[in-house]
Amino acid sequence: MSDPLFSVKDHVVLVSGGSRGIGRAIAAGFAQRGARVVITGRQQDTLNQTAREISQGESTVQALVCDVLDGNRIEEVVEEIVGQYGQIDTLVNVAGINQRKPAIDYTEDEYDRIMGVNLKGAFVVSQRVGRHMLQRGSGSQINISSLNSHRTVSHLLPYALSKIGMDQMTRALAMEWGQAGVRVNAIGPGFVETDLTRKVWQDKTMEDWREANTPQRRIGKPEDMVGTALFLASPASAYLTGQVIYVDGGMTAGRMWPFSA
Repeated sequence: MSDPLFSVKDHVVLVSGGSRGIGRAIAAGFAQRGARVVITGRQQDTLNQTAREISQGESTVQALVCDVLDGNRIEEVVEEIVGQYGQIDTLVNVAGINQRKPAIDYTEDEYDRIMGVNLKGAFVVSQRVGRHMLQRGSGSQINISSLNSHRTVSHLLPYALSKIGMDQMTRALAMEWGQAGVRVNAIGPGFVETDLTRKVWQDKTMEDWREANTPQRRIGKPEDMVGTALFLASPASAYLTGQVIYVDGGMTAGRMWPFSA
């Protein structure tokens, strides 16, 4: 961008869970603006395809396999990126999983896996990247939270708990790291249509319910998260930390009155 206040050119950006959906859109948004982007995920083929598709000219996106449940691999990936580029300017914590069912039906293994990927995995990535940011005295971490951390939806209990925990992690790390020049914020997407959610939102009942409760009267797209992520990574948000910003078409603003006037 011509205005350096909002520029992320030459920033080194790690997007955990960057092969699809919101992570892919954010990674592409950074690459389009001249950042040096590394995406991680569990499937090398999917990562490679995404990296090829979103690379922009000299901004070649790098793909590294990393399961956020594997702390040793996270350490290796972080060290590889720092060894190659000398720094990590921005971390975007996107990797996450979900499973819909009544609370009474979750097994312990299902609960542990959702909490492990969404919360423990995000923390370990934040911690490992944070060590380098603290040594350098600068950096921005952006956690992808959820509307469920503000107003939970039924049949998503472990997921909602993990995202509530992520919001508190965001605030706690912001408190600890602020004086060292490291900022930590979160984006709470509203209802977003991705490959994984498209079938749900094509259901007429769900579509009508969502539209009735979203002031902007449309479903979100992964690309709707890009502007906020760029802002949180740029100098424009230099005095912003410990915040959860809901990008939700206005859903958290209140309840819609069922009358037109």
